[in-house]
Amino acid sequence: ITRLARAWNTEVPHSGKILSGGVDANALQHPKRFFGAARNVEEGGSLTIVATALVDTGSRMDEVIFEEFKGTGNTELHLDRRMVEKRIWPAIDVNKSGTRREELLMDEEELRRVWILRRVLNDMNPVDAMELLLNRIQKTKTNEEFLLSMNLS
Repeated sequence: ITRLARAWNTEVPHSGKILSGGVDANALQHPKRFFGAARNVEEGGSLTIVATALVDTGSRMDEVIFEEFKGTGNTELHLDRRMVEKRIWPAIDVNKSGTRREELLMDEEELRRVWILRRVLNDMNPVDAMELLLNRIQKTKTNEEFLLSMNLS
Protein backbone atom coordinates (compact mmCIF):
# COMPACT_ATOMS: atom_id res chain seq x y z
CA ILE A 1 0.00 0.00 0.00
CA THR A 2 2.83 2.37 0.77
CA ARG A 3 4.26 2.27 -2.74
CA LEU A 4 0.82 2.47 -4.35
CA ALA A 5 -0.06 5.56 -2.31
CA ARG A 6 3.35 7.14 -3.03
CA ALA A 7 2.84 6.59 -6.76
CA TRP A 8 -0.60 8.19 -6.68
CA ASN A 9 0.85 11.06 -4.64
CA THR A 10 3.26 11.90 -7.47
CA GLU A 11 0.71 11.46 -10.29
CA VAL A 12 -2.61 12.79 -8.99
CA PRO A 13 -3.52 16.42 -9.73
CA HIS A 14 -2.83 18.26 -6.50
CA SER A 15 -5.86 19.34 -4.51
CA GLY A 16 -4.09 22.04 -2.56
CA LYS A 17 -4.74 20.17 0.68
CA ILE A 18 -1.50 18.56 1.79
CA LEU A 19 -1.56 16.19 4.74
CA SER A 20 1.32 15.72 7.12
CA GLY A 21 4.34 14.12 5.44
CA GLY A 22 3.60 15.75 2.09
CA VAL A 23 0.72 13.47 1.12
CA ASP A 24 -1.91 15.15 -1.05
CA ALA A 25 -5.42 14.44 0.25
CA ASN A 26 -6.53 13.23 -3.22
CA ALA A 27 -3.63 10.77 -3.50
CA LEU A 28 -5.18 8.33 -1.05
CA GLN A 29 -8.60 8.13 -2.73
CA HIS A 30 -7.57 5.70 -5.49
CA PRO A 31 -5.74 3.24 -3.20
CA LYS A 32 -8.67 3.37 -0.76
CA ARG A 33 -11.09 2.62 -3.59
CA PHE A 34 -8.94 -0.34 -4.67
CA PHE A 35 -8.94 -1.84 -1.18
CA GLY A 36 -12.64 -1.09 -0.84
CA ALA A 37 -13.20 -3.47 -3.76
CA ALA A 38 -12.81 -6.39 -1.34
CA ARG A 39 -16.16 -5.41 0.18
CA ASN A 40 -17.89 -4.60 -3.09
CA VAL A 41 -18.03 -7.84 -5.07
CA GLU A 42 -20.98 -8.27 -7.43
CA GLU A 43 -23.10 -11.39 -6.93
CA GLY A 44 -21.89 -11.69 -3.33
CA GLY A 45 -18.86 -13.79 -2.59
CA SER A 46 -15.68 -12.61 -1.03
CA LEU A 47 -12.42 -11.12 -2.21
CA THR A 48 -9.33 -11.19 -0.03
CA ILE A 49 -6.69 -8.55 -0.62
CA VAL A 50 -3.38 -9.01 1.14
CA ALA A 51 -1.28 -5.87 1.38
CA THR A 52 1.86 -4.76 3.15
CA ALA A 53 2.82 -1.35 4.47
CA LEU A 54 6.28 0.01 5.11
CA VAL A 55 6.70 1.22 8.69
CA ASP A 56 9.61 2.47 10.78
CA THR A 57 11.30 3.85 7.66
CA GLY A 58 11.86 7.29 9.14
CA SER A 59 9.53 8.76 6.51
CA ARG A 60 6.61 10.81 7.81
CA MET A 61 4.79 10.10 4.52
CA ASP A 62 4.98 6.35 5.16
CA GLU A 63 3.57 6.84 8.66
CA VAL A 64 0.66 8.91 7.33
CA ILE A 65 -0.13 6.30 4.66
CA PHE A 66 0.01 3.47 7.22
CA GLU A 67 -2.28 5.32 9.64
CA GLU A 68 -4.79 6.04 6.86
CA PHE A 69 -5.11 2.34 6.03
CA LYS A 70 -4.54 0.85 9.48
CA GLY A 71 -8.18 0.44 10.43
CA THR A 72 -9.44 -0.79 7.07
CA GLY A 73 -8.39 -4.44 7.26
CA ASN A 74 -9.83 -7.36 9.16
CA THR A 75 -6.44 -8.58 10.31
CA GLU A 76 -3.16 -6.91 11.19
CA LEU A 77 -0.03 -9.01 11.10
CA HIS A 78 3.12 -7.33 12.40
CA LEU A 79 6.45 -8.93 11.54
CA ASP A 80 9.46 -8.58 13.84
CA ARG A 81 12.99 -8.22 12.48
CA ARG A 82 14.52 -9.48 15.75
CA MET A 83 12.82 -12.83 15.26
CA VAL A 84 14.06 -13.06 11.68
CA GLU A 85 17.59 -12.39 12.89
CA LYS A 86 17.21 -15.19 15.47
CA ARG A 87 15.69 -17.49 12.81
CA ILE A 88 12.38 -17.78 14.64
CA TRP A 89 9.56 -18.50 12.21
CA PRO A 90 6.93 -17.25 11.87
CA ALA A 91 8.43 -13.88 12.82
CA ILE A 92 5.12 -12.46 14.03
CA ASP A 93 4.81 -9.97 16.87
CA VAL A 94 1.73 -11.52 18.46
CA ASN A 95 1.17 -8.55 20.77
CA LYS A 96 0.75 -6.13 17.86
CA SER A 97 -1.09 -8.58 15.59
CA GLY A 98 -4.69 -9.63 15.71
CA THR A 99 -8.04 -10.15 14.03
CA ARG A 100 -10.87 -7.70 14.36
CA ARG A 101 -14.18 -9.10 15.54
CA GLU A 102 -12.59 -12.36 16.72
CA GLU A 103 -15.67 -12.89 18.90
CA LEU A 104 -17.47 -13.95 15.71
CA LEU A 105 -14.94 -16.72 15.07
CA MET A 106 -15.05 -18.69 18.33
CA ASP A 107 -17.33 -19.65 21.18
CA GLU A 108 -17.39 -17.82 24.53
CA GLU A 109 -15.09 -20.17 26.43
CA GLU A 110 -12.49 -20.27 23.67
CA LEU A 111 -12.63 -16.48 23.37
CA ARG A 112 -12.16 -16.10 27.14
CA ARG A 113 -9.06 -18.29 27.03
CA VAL A 114 -7.66 -16.41 24.02
CA TRP A 115 -8.09 -13.07 25.82
CA ILE A 116 -6.36 -14.40 28.93
CA LEU A 117 -3.56 -15.77 26.74
CA ARG A 118 -3.19 -12.36 25.07
CA ARG A 119 -2.89 -10.66 28.48
CA VAL A 120 -0.16 -13.12 29.51
CA LEU A 121 1.73 -12.70 26.22
CA ASN A 122 1.41 -8.92 26.40
CA ASP A 123 3.65 -8.92 29.49
CA MET A 124 6.39 -10.69 27.51
CA ASN A 125 8.72 -9.34 24.84
CA PRO A 126 7.72 -10.43 21.31
CA VAL A 127 10.56 -12.96 20.90
CA ASP A 128 9.79 -14.74 24.20
CA ALA A 129 6.05 -14.70 23.43
CA MET A 130 6.56 -16.37 20.04
CA GLU A 131 8.98 -18.93 21.46
CA LEU A 132 6.44 -19.86 24.16
CA LEU A 133 3.66 -20.19 21.59
CA LEU A 134 5.77 -22.30 19.24
CA ASN A 135 6.86 -24.57 22.06
CA ARG A 136 3.27 -25.18 23.18
CA ILE A 137 1.79 -25.44 19.67
CA GLN A 138 4.28 -28.15 18.71
CA LYS A 139 3.12 -30.26 21.66
CA THR A 140 -0.61 -30.11 20.80
CA LYS A 141 -2.82 -31.26 17.93
CA THR A 142 -5.82 -28.89 18.10
CA ASN A 143 -6.58 -25.31 19.07
CA GLU A 144 -8.68 -26.55 21.97
CA GLU A 145 -5.86 -28.77 23.24
CA PHE A 146 -3.42 -25.87 22.85
CA LEU A 147 -5.58 -23.45 24.85
CA LEU A 148 -6.12 -26.04 27.57
CA SER A 149 -2.37 -26.73 27.71
CA MET A 150 -1.76 -23.08 28.54
CA ASN A 151 -3.55 -23.64 31.88
CA LEU A 152 -4.91 -20.09 31.92
CA SER A 153 -7.51 -20.27 34.66
